[in-house]
Amino acid sequence: METPAHREHPRALPAAERPCGLLDFPWYFVPAMSPHPLKAAVKRGALIAAANWQVTLIQASAGALFRLLLVTPVVGGLFLVALAVGRDPATLISLEWPEFADAITSSLMSHPRVVVACGLAMAVVLVGGSLFVVLVRAGTVATLVRSHRDAGPVEEPPLRLPAVARASRFSIDGYLTSSRSLFPRYARLCLILIGVYTMSGLSLLLLATQRGPSEGWGLTVLLAAACVVWVTGINLLYLLVQIVIAADDCSVLTAAVRVATFLRREAAPIGSVFFLVFGLVVLATGASILATAALGLMTFIPFVGLAALPLQVLAWLLRGLVFQYLGLTSVGAYLALYRTFADRRRDESVGSMYGRMSIES
Repeated sequence: METPAHREHPRALPAAERPCGLLDFPWYFVPAMSPHPLKAAVKRGALIAAANWQVTLIQASAGALFRLLLVTPVVGGLFLVALAVGRDPATLISLEWPEFADAITSSLMSHPRVVVACGLAMAVVLVGGSLFVVLVRAGTVATLVRSHRDAGPVEEPPLRLPAVARASRFSIDGYLTSSRSLFPRYARLCLILIGVYTMSGLSLLLLATQRGPSEGWGLTVLLAAACVVWVTGINLLYLLVQIVIAADDCSVLTAAVRVATFLRREAAPIGSVFFLVFGLVVLATGASILATAALGLMTFIPFVGLAALPLQVLAWLLRGLVFQYLGLTSVGAYLALYRTFADRRRDESVGSMYGRMSIES
């Protein structure tokens, strides 16, 4: 029998009578979005990322460390090749690109053990570094989820800096706890992603090697473009599954099912956020290239060129922070869209449940 408590708060229903578990989503007490959901979602994501600026620094540091780890086996492999060829590494690096490629290829073909050692080193660094980045990512996404849930309508005008500052939910203990809690699921998802990358790369390589000499490079370019689109789509799915895992505290399989439904129902807003952030990344990349070129010209000016190196380092650091901030803005925007989607599904489920209860009574 329906009671006033049931009408006022659907969670008062017994757990067995709750519709599809949708009321267990952590969005129930979050205020509704504005009439312009796309603009509000992007603005909310940017403000949430700015309020939790610490995670931007952590993500940028983790990304830089991961790239440094990837360079280490490459440099070690170069020394192994130099020893196998019997030439000095500095001399090998100074070769022109065709000569360098010929020397590396001939050396690797004649020394299979070097190939195996380099491959194992790259695999260990790639898997270990990816898991480290996943551990950091788990704490970052969980922090943004908490901030998004508790922030209130910070995206609504007028913009108030104290309200944005109060939206911060970053703490070292909370970050570490969230990382430990989400890491097993994020690690499984990461290993699936690595497997998809590997199969995609092998498939592209197989198709490229089967190209006939009379076919030209058109097919290869088309396959490369298709591979870029495929990898971009996989990365978007990977990000959305990460968000749903942290938001709903569910398994990888459950999150994948919810993401499939989310994409089917909200394809247009998701695509709009994706292309908006992609456009901002392209603009930031163009600005970074122009800044690098301008600083490169400064190196030819006497005395002034001495200041070019620290400026280049500062520009590199700023570039990493801007790209990470844009990425976290997209996470916040997708979170806002997913919250709206979950609220709407909850309302539809509650409405259908009360309709069935009225018919039965």
